[in-house]
This record gives sequence, C-alpha cells and structure tokens, in this order.
Amino acid sequence: MSTGKLWGIGLGPGDPELVTVKAARLIAEADVVAFHSAKHGRSISRAIAAPYLRAGQIEEHLVYPVTVETTDHPGGYQGAIDEFYEQAAARLAAHLDAGRTVALLAAGDPLFYSSYMHMHRRLADRFDAEIVPGITSVSAASAALGTPLVEGEQVLTVLPGTMPVDELTERLRETDAAAIMKLGRTFPGVRQALSDSGRLKDAYYVERASSTRQRVLAAADVDEADVPYFSITLVPGPTPTTPIPARGATFREPPATVDATVASDDVTTTPDVEPGEVVVVGLGPGAADWTTPQVSAALAAASDLVGYTTYIDRVPERAGQRRHASDNKVESERAAMALDLAKRGARVAVVSSGDPGVFAMAAAVLEVSAEPQFKDVPVRVLPGLTAANAVASRVGAPLGHDYAMISLSDRLKPWDVVAQRLSAVAAADMAIAIYNPASSQRRWQVGAMREVLLEHRPPQTPVVLGRDVGGPTESVRVTTLGELEPDEVDMRTLLIIGSSTTTTFDTPEGTRVFTSRRYGSAESR
Repeated sequence: MSTGKLWGIGLGPGDPELVTVKAARLIAEADVVAFHSAKHGRSISRAIAAPYLRAGQIEEHLVYPVTVETTDHPGGYQGAIDEFYEQAAARLAAHLDAGRTVALLAAGDPLFYSSYMHMHRRLADRFDAEIVPGITSVSAASAALGTPLVEGEQVLTVLPGTMPVDELTERLRETDAAAIMKLGRTFPGVRQALSDSGRLKDAYYVERASSTRQRVLAAADVDEADVPYFSITLVPGPTPTTPIPARGATFREPPATVDATVASDDVTTTPDVEPGEVVVVGLGPGAADWTTPQVSAALAAASDLVGYTTYIDRVPERAGQRRHASDNKVESERAAMALDLAKRGARVAVVSSGDPGVFAMAAAVLEVSAEPQFKDVPVRVLPGLTAANAVASRVGAPLGHDYAMISLSDRLKPWDVVAQRLSAVAAADMAIAIYNPASSQRRWQVGAMREVLLEHRPPQTPVVLGRDVGGPTESVRVTTLGELEPDEVDMRTLLIIGSSTTTTFDTPEGTRVFTSRRYGSAESR
C-alpha cells in the first residue's frame, strides 16, 4: 500500500473568503484534517477552514501542552514542546503510513512563523509533502491600513516582538519599513522600541486583520493590557498619502456559511448576542440503544458538539453541525470552549460516555461555568446509563446493595488519597465499582489496589471485569480478588469488587453475581 501525502495548507489571515481556491479544494478532499490549538481547545485554523470541511473527515486536534505558562517537564519549556512535536508527528505519520491524505492547517502561510514547519521537518523526509501558500498577516494588515507598506527600493524588515528591546530598537532605526509580529504580552517592549527608535508616531497597530473583529489604531493609542497575540504593528516606508482608517472594534457580517465567532483566540471582546446554552449529555457506555431519547434530542438540536474524540465519533454526523473534538486530558479547556461558544449564541452539547456526572464532563463544565464571564450561560445536565450499571447488568446484580465508585487515576488526585478511600470503603464492607483502572502509561495501580483491598477482603471475594460493554469487543468475566491479574485490565475495563454478601453461582448462561441486601437479623429490624 502506498503512503499518503502531507499537505501544508495556508489559510490566510482569518477571513475564510481569503482561503485560496486550491486550499479550499484540498481541505475538502483530504482524508484527515489536522490543526493546532492551545489547551483552551479553540482552533483559529479549524474555524477558518470550517466552510470547506466535509462530513466524515477524520480530524486530528493537536493541543499544545504549554503556550506561555511554566511547566514541570524535565526538559523545561523547550523539552515539553519538542516532545509534543514528536508525538504530533507520530500521529500524522500513522495516517500517512495508512495511505491517507493529511491536510495540516496553518493560519497565514505554512512557512511563515507557523507551527506547520515543525511537522514538515519531521515528516517531509519520509512522506511526499507539498505546501499551499497562504496570504500572510503582514499583507492583510497592510490592506487594512489602505496604504503602501514599501515601494521602489525600500527595505521591509519583519521582526518578532519577542526580541530584546535594545536589539528591536536598533533594527527599527536601520530599516525603511517594518512589520512587528508576535505581540500580546510583548507589546509594552515593542512600543518602547518604537519610541526609542523615533518610529512610534509613524507606527500603526492592526488587530485580527481581515477577521470580523479587525481593529486599526495608531500604535501610540493602544491599551497595553488589551493586545492579543493575533495582532501586528506596521511602520510603512512611504509617507501615507491618504488617511489611515484608524477605528475601534467593528463587526461586519460574515459569509452565511461561516461561524466567525469560533475564530476568536480569546473571550474578552464579543458582539452583543443572546447566549445559547450548554447541555452536558451522557451517551451511555457503548451501545447506541443505551442512549436515552432525551439525550438524542439534545444532540439533534445542538449547533456544536464538544468532547473527547472517541466520544464525538459515536455521535452520527448531522449536516451543518460543528464538531469540536479534543484530547481526553483537557477537561477544563474543553469546558471553557463549550461555554465560550454558548456565550456567543451557540447551542452546545458536551458529550460524555456513560453518565456525565460520573468521572466525566459535568463537574468540569459546572466548575468553569462558575466564573463571572459565564454567569449568563445556562447549563443543563442530562443523565446517561453508567458503565458500572451496564457491567453489573451483564452478570446480575453485584451492585444490589450499598456501593462506592472510585477512580484509580491519580492524574487529578494523589495516589495516597486513592489508597485511603479504597481502604475505607473496603473496611466498610461495601461493593466497589472501579473506574479508570489502568492506561498504557499507568499500569501499577491495579496491583496496588488489590494489595490494599486484600487487607480487608478475603482472596475469594468476587470480582467482575467488564471491558467495552455495549461495544463491538465486549467481554465480561468473573474472577476473584486473589486471582485478579492486573495485566488483564486496561482503560476500557471497569471492575466491580464484591462485598462480604456478594455471591456467585453458575447457570447455563454463565456465572451470575448478586450482592444481597440482607445482613442477617440487622436487616429485619
């Protein structure tokens, strides 16, 4: 089988109508569409390309682990970024090895201060790779000024705002015209360099060029506290012969097929719109007929779906409905994205497996919704069939009496807390449903759990292992605590640990399990 082709697709500066004809065609034809975003999950590139996507395309959402914040990665910030690029390249390489065409989206031009170049370096030596150039932000900002940037033999210098102020000052003194990119937090230093070089009076600031939220101001008039990353400062070479159209924020009507609001990289400035709502739904553990009619109706009514890629893929495609899939480790960022969309008028369904209130997205959404910026956004939670109840039903009623639900994941809480809770529940003689028992990187917790439980429970205590229940690879097996093999357990497995009243017996249909509600004479009082 031949390998697929990697396309680096330049999308232009923000207006979907500035995407080239070739880029639009290739986006629509691609098997896989890949795009980057920060942890908040809102991808400007994906929003620009939205009018050209087709139903059924695979989407690869590449989420940066850090942007400007600190990190505890052993290699520091650069180590975290390098590791991310390697992992992202491996994800795209898997599609290319399978013969799929991959369109990697890049705002502006793919080889001009773009994330695409990091994938090109890692993949172009192994796969066929081709670049589709895009209109740069420099060109879009110049068009917004409505005046020539350079003419004749004048020299244009493109400078990153991250340069030291003294070096930036020197380069501004030496050039005829300049474009300063990568603003945001760097703008105070940039303005200082413009002032020190004597260029401030001739400098202009363009924010979100070509988008529905474009602003043009004199650089000297800009509020330093309100400068997003997607802005640029221009110092034209020739003296303007026509007035610069300096103006504040303006909102023009976007094309009917484009959701212009999603292309925002922050939530600080929005048009006055009535908020939509966020509905957090549970699909149930696997089988489509375990999704409730109430949840199905909410999914059908939603303008946007937000969720972990695996769960989003379980929802049938609907014409005109936008799908925002992301990694399973960005719950808070995913919640903020959903609330931001709803704040701008969207009807958003946040998709969870099982029940959204059981180790899923309901808590994350409600926690973020308590922030003042989302106070007017309605949030509803629709229940779903839990994985614990689904697994229990396959063998009978192992959760027929008091029971607890405990997640073995120590990603959001320390293992000492997990172990303490396991010990307390085991000592209280309650059945236990164990969620998130293991993953590809987290293998030791099941064995540690077994040792904690054996301090309070006999080895013959029944244990139910349910994997992918309701799914195409479903398997359910009954064993004992003493014979439980940790290597049999993965992230798709749910464990039910019995109590002292849990009983097993054999039938022609297989082993049945129930936990009696009777505790001798105590129950009859």
